[in-house]
Amino acid sequence: MRHGKKFNHLGRKTAHRKAMLSNMACSLIEHKRINTTVAKAKALRQYVEPLITKSKNDTTHNRRIVFSYLRNKYAVTELFKEVSVKVADRPGGYVRIIKMGHRQGDNASMAMVELVDYNEIYNPKGNKKKKTTRRGKSKKVETVAETTSTSESEAAE
Repeated sequence: MRHGKKFNHLGRKTAHRKAMLSNMACSLIEHKRINTTVAKAKALRQYVEPLITKSKNDTTHNRRIVFSYLRNKYAVTELFKEVSVKVADRPGGYVRIIKMGHRQGDNASMAMVELVDYNEIYNPKGNKKKKTTRRGKSKKVETVAETTSTSESEAAE
């Protein structure tokens, strides 16, 4: 039964799962992109996104918390120096999972996991769109109303 199962155990004991996710997170931070199975990719996203959020605030306490998860000082340094600077203005969603098809040997679903801000194809630096929220009347209606009122005032003269 699956009572109380809140995350995917990936068919491994706790120590093996933690070590595997730690190694995968270090590889992702170091290489910015890794290939793995879809189930491991989803588990990795849950594991690494809170660590990236912690890295935005560079304090000794946050470094120690992240180091307790990653256990690799080079990955921690890379995360706090480079990755956190790139994702500073992003409110979340630092990892992208792209499905790649199936593995030859056992037909497992494969995926590519990458850090979102490091992919230049999806995220060109010069092409940043700003979201604007529109409220009230649209500008087209106002300009049409202004042109008709000006033409009416000209006709009255």
